[in-house]
Amino acid sequence: MTLTRRHVLLLWAIAAWNVFSYANFAKNLWSAHQAGEDRPTGYWVAHTVLIVVNLVIAVVLARLGWQAHRAGREAGARQGRA
Repeated sequence: MTLTRRHVLLLWAIAAWNVFSYANFAKNLWSAHQAGEDRPTGYWVAHTVLIVVNLVIAVVLARLGWQAHRAGREAGARQGRA
C-alpha cells in the first residue's frame, strides 16, 4: 500500500488535533483539580489515562506520517534518477 501526500497530511492533521485538544483538556482538568473540584479519584485517573493514551496515539500517527513522507520522498528520488 502506498500512502499519498494527502494521507500524510491527514495523519499529521489528526495528530496535531489530538495534541491540541487533549493538551487543552489536560489544562482544564488540572485547573479543576487545583480549584478543589470534588470528584472521585476514579474520575481523575480515568481522564488522565484518556489524555495519555490520546497523546500516545498522536505520537504514533505523527511518526507514521513522517515515515510515509520519507518513503515517498525516497521513492520519488529513485524514480527521478532512473
